[in-house]
Amino acid sequence: MDPEAFLDVANQVIKLKMFPFFDIAHSLLAALAVREDLGANAQAFSRKHPLACWLSTMLVIFAGGMVANGLLGEPILAPLKNTGQLLVGTAVWYVVFYTPFDIGYKVAKFLPVKIVASAMKEIYRAKKVYDGVGHAAKLYPNAWIIMIIIGTLKGNGAGFTKLIERLIRGAWTPTAMEFMQPSFYTKASLLASIIFVLDKKTDWISAPHALVYFGIVIFLVYFKLSSILLGIHDPFLPLENLCCAIFFGGIWDSLAKILGRGQAKDGDSKDVKKSN
Repeated sequence: MDPEAFLDVANQVIKLKMFPFFDIAHSLLAALAVREDLGANAQAFSRKHPLACWLSTMLVIFAGGMVANGLLGEPILAPLKNTGQLLVGTAVWYVVFYTPFDIGYKVAKFLPVKIVASAMKEIYRAKKVYDGVGHAAKLYPNAWIIMIIIGTLKGNGAGFTKLIERLIRGAWTPTAMEFMQPSFYTKASLLASIIFVLDKKTDWISAPHALVYFGIVIFLVYFKLSSILLGIHDPFLPLENLCCAIFFGGIWDSLAKILGRGQAKDGDSKDVKKSN
């Protein structure tokens, strides 16, 4: 592709309006996540506890903004002030849980629909990370770590509220902590936040802002579709294992075990000689 044409596409992507179509895709996948987390009991639970079902779904949809606002000292419920987004989320929730013969859920699970919605969701995620970094930069212009944290939370806030979201539905799962087992979406949002901060605050990235943004979008969409179609769920895992082995004691622990076994064998051989 011609560089100018590619840059023009990048500029068009960065100017995309998220409402209503990208919000619909985001809400659809959030409602599906809640329903799949409920498992085989989803239909019965939604009939018996519609308020808890709705609240948990809204929390997943608006989690990023709520958590980020709480950390920045802004009203936690401010994301709900957009009535249009709230109505879209509620309508999608109703379609996924309450349509006759479960048609809404079956259509949402249909692979072509899920692929399109997932691609749109990753474009939405990139926008949220970008906006989160930009918002934090206005409040704390020199605090890179705050920009990175807010960008990450905006990108995958639902991962950090899973404990509360399940608690609303009456399930207590204290081990469901994103800090202990971060998902690919948290890692990708973290990486995107770092790149956006470097692009915004340094001269290390010489590419135009639109190209940087478009590159993040391509990265997120590519690996999301790879997870659906190819089963590649976490491309960061090999790098993480290597880093843990080199920098976080993995090599030294293995070396200690090897040396410990060698000393134990030497001790056993000496005991055998003494007994003879």
